[in-house]
Amino acid sequence: MKTIIIILTICFAFSLNAQNFTGKAIYKTSRKSNFKINNEKGVDDKMQEELRKRMQKMNQKTFTLEFNKTASIYKEEVKLDAPKPQVGGNQIVVMSFGGSGSGSVYYKNIQEKRYVNQTEIQGKRFLIKDSLPNYNWQLTSETKNIGNYTCYKAIYTREQESTSMSFINGETKEEKKTETIVTTAWYTQQVPISNGPDDYQGLPGLILEINDGKRMIVCTEIVLNPSEEINLQEPEKGKVVDQKKFDEIQEQKSKEMMEKFKSRNGFDMGNGVRVKIGG
Repeated sequence: MKTIIIILTICFAFSLNAQNFTGKAIYKTSRKSNFKINNEKGVDDKMQEELRKRMQKMNQKTFTLEFNKTASIYKEEVKLDAPKPQVGGNQIVVMSFGGSGSGSVYYKNIQEKRYVNQTEIQGKRFLIKDSLPNYNWQLTSETKNIGNYTCYKAIYTREQESTSMSFINGETKEEKKTETIVTTAWYTQQVPISNGPDDYQGLPGLILEINDGKRMIVCTEIVLNPSEEINLQEPEKGKVVDQKKFDEIQEQKSKEMMEKFKSRNGFDMGNGVRVKIGG
């Protein structure tokens, strides 16, 4: 009887410790840019390369994941707005249509398999509520070190339909294509939570690196049980929609914006060369 009481006491202490387990991980993100402008309008290769570098720099961001055993909040670190880049007097205007931009708060409840994403489109706030995606991860035995953590490789493959919009000879062109996306994740069992950056989760350890061929997310710092309290409050403000509805609104707003720039000759590359890029 005494032995049973001791075992129950140990189990209770372990459960209590698991409930109080918290942490914070810092992630750096970068995205490839396939940006290109027809150079017959006065933008030479050197200028395109300079613009491409500046676009890549603008796509380099820092995010923080605060977590406990069952939930997390992922958001971009707040920073001052950078001045709009200019090359030879040409201004780049980057259009953002929401989803994971500055000010977005992505809340995940791993236990209940749901998420709440508070984000904006053109100043209008939305609250996306939906189920977490089911990643059919393929686990491998391949390992590598990220910082002081031993990580294991996992792969997820999916087919994705994407839409791209461009201006050709003053006309808007929309192209849809289906492509195979292979996402590689590196996770560590040294941080025993089934979580990761953005909407990634479902592995037996914290995900420290994600690469889907276009976007790279890498963890640069982990603090377990930090001295400051972790407050994982679910966001509550915004028009409530599911992910499918939000995607429809986002696509419509994107088309409206492209048409607006078209009517204003936003891509005119004349003597006063203006470059406006949707991103």
